[in-house]
Amino acid sequence: MAADVVIVGAGVVGAACARSLALAGASVVVLDRGAAAAGTSAHGEGNLLVSDKGPGPELVLAQESLRRWTALAGELADELGPRFPSIEHDAKGGVVVVASDAGLTGLREFAAAQRAAGVEAVEVSGDQARELEPDLAPGVLGAIHYPQDAQVQPVAAAEALLASARRAGAVVRTGVEVTGPLLGADGRLTGVTTTQGDVAAGAVVVAAGPWSADVAERLGSWVPVRPRRGTVLVTTPMPQRIHHKVYDGDYFAATQSAGAELQTSAVIESTRGGTVLIGSSREQVGFDERFSAEVLAQMARRAVTVFPFLAETHVMRSYLGFRPYMPDHLPVIGADPALPGLWFATGHEGAGVGLAPATGDLVAAALLGSAPAVDPAPYAADRPTLQALRPTPDVSDVQAPRGTCTSDTTESDPEGARS
Repeated sequence: MAADVVIVGAGVVGAACARSLALAGASVVVLDRGAAAAGTSAHGEGNLLVSDKGPGPELVLAQESLRRWTALAGELADELGPRFPSIEHDAKGGVVVVASDAGLTGLREFAAAQRAAGVEAVEVSGDQARELEPDLAPGVLGAIHYPQDAQVQPVAAAEALLASARRAGAVVRTGVEVTGPLLGADGRLTGVTTTQGDVAAGAVVVAAGPWSADVAERLGSWVPVRPRRGTVLVTTPMPQRIHHKVYDGDYFAATQSAGAELQTSAVIESTRGGTVLIGSSREQVGFDERFSAEVLAQMARRAVTVFPFLAETHVMRSYLGFRPYMPDHLPVIGADPALPGLWFATGHEGAGVGLAPATGDLVAAALLGSAPAVDPAPYAADRPTLQALRPTPDVSDVQAPRGTCTSDTTESDPEGARS
């Protein structure tokens, strides 16, 4: 059975693409070599943030997605019913704190630029910040309150988007690894070969997060996505003492850095289960899954400078994951300039959950010819900042066309989830 669109990757971005396409009437097959939402989506915090984004294309995408998430919370609950787990949409707001005069000056300038771009950014004094968060350290001199910041439970959100896509006719298959391309006589991508047979399609969307570069290479293309490792500490449950997403002023600089070295900042928030999540770290070490005691120690020290009471709190576990890093800090959303039939929805780094709805809508609009909600040009795969990095093609690597396969590839596990 051929599909209009094959999506490689069943994390939150792939799920959002599947839902947007399926609701618009496209025939969609989602493939994942693992389980649904088991990659990057399962190793993050579910942040829906505008507070960490300066004016520009990423903020535009975040603002549209934030609006969409607010609507999706109700839409998904209505579609899936009370028996499906809640996505735990929580408009908790964010508080960015600083403990120096220089930091306060920089934070004020950043917030002023954001306000000009439509972000709600309210400056508060140190005492006012402690009214928002009574347990803040006495050294906090001031803060910016971001009422628009929110959060969802990332795995539940991804699974809900996939479930909604299935209701609209999408097929989601797990344990299916993409191994290569199906090419037409004209060189156009007409589907993929997999460990479970060929899947023909009019278009293929790579939404495999930090593994997108590998998938693109298997299909005969290229995208400069690299893994960037992040680690999170989780405390034992406690009565709620942290009411917003709270982070220090170093966080934005860490998100925008191009350095491969370890960078940490204090990012602290409570969950509905009573635990406290403590981050964050960023480092480029490939797909190395070994924990580092130094990373954990740095994050713990930074967290205690913001909330001193955490020094007496027990950590019950930690986890790490890999974010899809792009050299120019913008996701790739759009058609591959060198291989017709191939599309990308990847490179969101740590903002994939927050940017997923607008990304899915952009992909659907481009593939189906409808009007996009935001200008897609800044995220295009042929933008100059990426083309400057593109390697010179080696003609010896070009694969011969295989033609279009029409075999039915959806007979096994049609109700599976994620790739």
